[in-house]
Amino acid sequence: MKSLTELREALRDFAAERDWDQFHSPKNLAIALSVEASELLEHFQWLTEEQSRALPPAKAKEVAQELADVLIYLVRLSDKLSIDLLQEAQRKIAHNSEKYPADRVRGSSRKYTEWSPR
Repeated sequence: MKSLTELREALRDFAAERDWDQFHSPKNLAIALSVEASELLEHFQWLTEEQSRALPPAKAKEVAQELADVLIYLVRLSDKLSIDLLQEAQRKIAHNSEKYPADRVRGSSRKYTEWSPR
């Protein structure tokens, strides 16, 4: 697959072939997305910062599978809500660029509400 559109279509087909569309309400997909994100997080629980950056190959493979699950549910949810994820991501990046001007926040992890305007 080369695009989110192709992934969305493959997921539609996958669910239709199994008659799972009946279960894929936005509510259920949002819950599933949260569960999968928690399963991803579980792989990093108790790791040091350095350990989280240098996962052993077997752990990295497990993390990759959880990331795929998160993406699948995210794409499926956005499809059900008719949201173009790429378009919304571009809008969000533009919005965050205004909230967090690079020349003012470079190297800082503070939230935009924690720094004073010029």
